[in-house]
Amino acid sequence: MKIAVFVYEYPPKIVGGLGTYAAEITRKFVLNDHDVTVFTMNDDAGTLPTREIWRGIEIHRPLHLDISDSLPDVIAEDIRKWGRGINLFGKLMVYNYLSASKLVNELIKKEGMKYDIVVAHDWLSAMGGITVKRETGLPLAFHVHSTEQGRTMGNGSSVVSNIELRAGNMADLVVTVSYAMKDELIQLGFPKEKIQVSYNGVDPQKYNPEGITAEQTRKIRALYGIKDDDFMILFLGRLVGVKGVDKLIMAMPHILPKFPKAKLVIVGVGDLQEYLQNLVKTIRLDEYVRFRLDFIPEEERILHYAACDIAVFPSFYEPFGIVALEAMAMEKPVVVGAAGISGMREIVICCGEEQCGYHVDPNNPSDIAWGITNALESPEKRKWLGKNGRKRVLKEFTWSIIAEKTVALYEKIVNR
Repeated sequence: MKIAVFVYEYPPKIVGGLGTYAAEITRKFVLNDHDVTVFTMNDDAGTLPTREIWRGIEIHRPLHLDISDSLPDVIAEDIRKWGRGINLFGKLMVYNYLSASKLVNELIKKEGMKYDIVVAHDWLSAMGGITVKRETGLPLAFHVHSTEQGRTMGNGSSVVSNIELRAGNMADLVVTVSYAMKDELIQLGFPKEKIQVSYNGVDPQKYNPEGITAEQTRKIRALYGIKDDDFMILFLGRLVGVKGVDKLIMAMPHILPKFPKAKLVIVGVGDLQEYLQNLVKTIRLDEYVRFRLDFIPEEERILHYAACDIAVFPSFYEPFGIVALEAMAMEKPVVVGAAGISGMREIVICCGEEQCGYHVDPNNPSDIAWGITNALESPEKRKWLGKNGRKRVLKEFTWSIIAEKTVALYEKIVNR
């Protein structure tokens, strides 16, 4: 198939899980003999190539135009108040419409290129996908990785929510990342018959504990002042409300009586970083909590998984949770939030012979502590949970498996 992909973030511009997903799955598409053209954002300074071939994938990145001065008179009030600002919304509109114009007018009409399907990821690229479908009649697959309502815990923009819903109604196929998300989309009014589930994946060769030396893990632990006989509890992700990091910090007083040598390492950036640092001081945990307020590259992320004893992700809202998969691939036990919309509840097996972690109530610090202390019970238990996690990844969650399932969904609407 010839696939046109609209996605907000793509290497080298990666700000979260969406960029990782897009890079990995498009690479697998190409290795499986499909042609892929990606339309993505340039960087703020416009320094990235506007057209290039990377890893067999043709990538287009339009240069920004600042339309923020022309937007206030035509845009809804809730976007003017939107937390991320009218400037970002303007950039997204320019990226979407310039990309759609490039595909329709230049690549298809002028250069004679033919495509079988257009794919748009999240509302960030929905406007471009809808426009291409309207202009060309190509089938549209709309991927929903999260929703505005879920991300903001109900306090988001109605304009963004309406863009999501319009894309869902216009699309021939809606692909989402978990059955928990499918239920959420149905509740939000998305057409049930169009929704299919295709999980995210991980590269088990890249995320492989056998590729990391003891010296490398010692260096990471030493970076945070963690000794060989200390327990390193790792959180890695955005420092925002839905990730439940504050409740994880509040769990530490429940953990320390049983494991006085436990240390919590928090890696990430976000709106709550100052609040979280103050929380640690307020409950006098400075000795036990370490912050790395940075977005670390993938190679370093892998080393952090290798160095930790357990990875904890107590999210209130987590459509999938690729970090849990990454930790499992590195043979680490995981403790995950399992209330509300939680794809991690589907990833992590919490009991039986194939158990690889624990499900906890992310609203309850003592329950988070219960999961952590159970997983840390003995070296043998940690090893058993970790081995089970990697087995599960190899069986269900490699990018090869996920790419094949996703292409099969595309083929259904293309053939139809």
